[in-house]
Amino acid sequence: MSDYLALLRPFIARSQAVQFVYQLATQRIVYVSEAYEQVVGDPIAHVNEDLPRWLQRLHPDDWQLLRHRFAEAQLEEMVENIELRVMQPNGGTQWLCLSACQVCDSDGQAYLTGRLEDITKVKENGINAEKFNAKKNATLEILAHDLAAPLALLQQLTEFLSDEVQADQSSVTQQLLTLMQRTCTQSVTLIRDFVDNEFLESSSVVLNLKRTDMVVWARTLVAEYQHSEAHMHLHFEYHAPEHPVYVEVDINKFQQVLNNLLSNAIKFTPDGGHIAVSLTQEDGQVVITVTDTGLGIPAHLQPVLFDKFTKARRPGLRGEHTTGLGMSVIQTLVHLHHGRITVASEEGLGTTIRIELPILPA
Repeated sequence: MSDYLALLRPFIARSQAVQFVYQLATQRIVYVSEAYEQVVGDPIAHVNEDLPRWLQRLHPDDWQLLRHRFAEAQLEEMVENIELRVMQPNGGTQWLCLSACQVCDSDGQAYLTGRLEDITKVKENGINAEKFNAKKNATLEILAHDLAAPLALLQQLTEFLSDEVQADQSSVTQQLLTLMQRTCTQSVTLIRDFVDNEFLESSSVVLNLKRTDMVVWARTLVAEYQHSEAHMHLHFEYHAPEHPVYVEVDINKFQQVLNNLLSNAIKFTPDGGHIAVSLTQEDGQVVITVTDTGLGIPAHLQPVLFDKFTKARRPGLRGEHTTGLGMSVIQTLVHLHHGRITVASEEGLGTTIRIELPILPA
């Protein structure tokens, strides 16, 4: 076996991932590959001196996750791809990915063997992409509202003028008003179709689940709507704990879920109304609610709200149409995340959509 391991040495020596062996009884690293110097920035000879300082800079939440994962693992069971944040002296964050397992040698000595890889650039690129995606999706919804609202108003005005000149059926004015009305309707439909298709297409992709701090992520998304309050004539609020709340979600898919819920709230909330996103913890669940002060949903339509092509679909206050598929897709995505979604609404008083998801260990 040792001969085979010798054949692997050139590969290990050139790998950018740190290979290591940690002896549990002595709490010392007995082997570490040359990549250690590149990842940590200190000579290999200092590895056991560096370890306590390195652990002190490990994010407390990630340290708890690390202990939890290894406490649950059996002997020789691989614990894979634990993402760890290490606080740097300059205030930055280094992201590391750890895979390891506990093994015993022929003398019964216990060791922790594994690999540690620097994924800082990958994580930073991913985080920036997620922020851009959140901004893009929120911007689409905001633009849809901004573009559709004046067109819907123009449509209503043309209908009013059309009634005024109804007596003269052959009038050129009547024909022009009919054309204007049709153009407005088609334009509003086109705008909404574009946003709806973006949501429906994204919902068909396989989930890519990641450990996510929902407090930070939801705050980032809602902030995009808060920046547009003045010209949307709506007030957006966000309420969440100060501490992190971790959930395993596909961030992109859940951005679409929350965006679609906010879009629905915007459609049915009159100017001057309030829309609030809240995040709380209850009995091992994170509870996300989207509450509006809009028209509300009639009681007889609430049981079919999540049906495909639901009978509960209605045009929005500003002429927005609906496919009747949005809430069905949202429910599917929530269920795929092992969650639950419910609705509470009263006509004239608004609607609250509640999503419950299992919380990961602290």
